[in-house]
Amino acid sequence: MTRPFQFQYVTDSAVTAMMLAALDTGSVGWVDSVAMRVDSDDNSETYGWLGNVPGLSEFIGGRSVNELKEYSFSVTNKDYESTLRFQRKDMRLDKSGMIETRVGQFAQRVLDHPAKLLSTLIISGESAACYDSQYFFDTDHKDRDETAQSNDIGASAASATAPTAAEMTTAIMKAVQAMYGFTDDQGEPVNQSATQFMVMVPVPFMSAALEAVTAILGTGGASALLPALKGRLDFTVQVNPRLTWTTKFAVFRTDGGVKPFILQTQYDAEPWALGPDSEHCTKTGECWYGVDWGGNVAFGDWRGACLVTLS
Repeated sequence: MTRPFQFQYVTDSAVTAMMLAALDTGSVGWVDSVAMRVDSDDNSETYGWLGNVPGLSEFIGGRSVNELKEYSFSVTNKDYESTLRFQRKDMRLDKSGMIETRVGQFAQRVLDHPAKLLSTLIISGESAACYDSQYFFDTDHKDRDETAQSNDIGASAASATAPTAAEMTTAIMKAVQAMYGFTDDQGEPVNQSATQFMVMVPVPFMSAALEAVTAILGTGGASALLPALKGRLDFTVQVNPRLTWTTKFAVFRTDGGVKPFILQTQYDAEPWALGPDSEHCTKTGECWYGVDWGGNVAFGDWRGACLVTLS
């Protein structure tokens, strides 16, 4: 098969086409499961986070009129870029295809950028505030004058850094149970119809988490709980190498209308080129190829997430 770079030089259009083809594969899969995508046409976007509508009450003596509680927060877009440099002489008859390989790797880094931003956001969840002015993972979320709600819970393990599959199962179910108990500002349950959950773990928890979610038989040959629940409650494991946690993992609801995070995009990844025919390359002997992306990430609804710390 003839490759687009088998000419005297790899042209700008050829490199751009390579990048566009690679970028067309889409971002890291788990991003869309936990983040709402929002298109932005300004330097920042303001979100009016309205409280939930009230439920029905018996019609006695007149109507009960309620106001929606409103939170407001802004997300400012940021500009990101990455640039590759090739020597002009190296672009002659690149029979090894290394340029194509490097461009593919470059595009993958670009596609991975939202996952990188979200991972950093997740890690900061115990120290950064969300829309209700509490930390995203916190023990005292309050939308009204009621008992505080916690999406930052603990669970037991003989070794907090190396839990067993049975301990992971118990901890995961404790998180799901906590999420089922979350209520909105009207005191109504918000996760009662939840059936899809993502268990996001750091690399050291990979084996135990996968065994907990997929192994059909548990301790002593008994039916394992989480696989037995399939169809009523479904769990996927997402191993996130960027998580620096050693005793923690998180559970996210993935089938809710409102997601735990926001991925705001001002402009999609835009490739550009200063190739062999450019004035820059002629003067310096260097060809530059890059990608620009504009946007940001932010916390969404904390009720779709629960952090578990083992001890």
